[in-house]
Amino acid sequence: MKEFITTYPVLGEAYRMKETFNLLWEMDDEQKASEYLDLWCDYAMHHADISAFAAFAKTVKSDKSGILNYVKTRITNGVLEGINNKIQLAKRRARGYRNISNLTNMVYFICGKFKFDYPLRFT
Repeated sequence: MKEFITTYPVLGEAYRMKETFNLLWEMDDEQKASEYLDLWCDYAMHHADISAFAAFAKTVKSDKSGILNYVKTRITNGVLEGINNKIQLAKRRARGYRNISNLTNMVYFICGKFKFDYPLRFT
């Protein structure tokens, strides 16, 4: 591994930065995670020679509260993103609705877990 880092120093630094950032997700204490995040971002912005990590560190700093909320609660917004995706799909399928009531009904129909008693066989 040491030969790899000396042969490809930028790639080795990028891998180390990625791995050290991922240590954040294993932390349980919000205060320690906040301090760790500040240290990581400062290093990425001022000492790492990779501009992509500096830009990423700026994004992380702007979204710090959301990241720390995940550390504290372990809850993501993945479910909301999935529902939003379904709503956007309903809008694309219909290519527009005449009024908001029709759109609302279609969203309930697609996203809701309604059970309808359809006949099993045609008679």
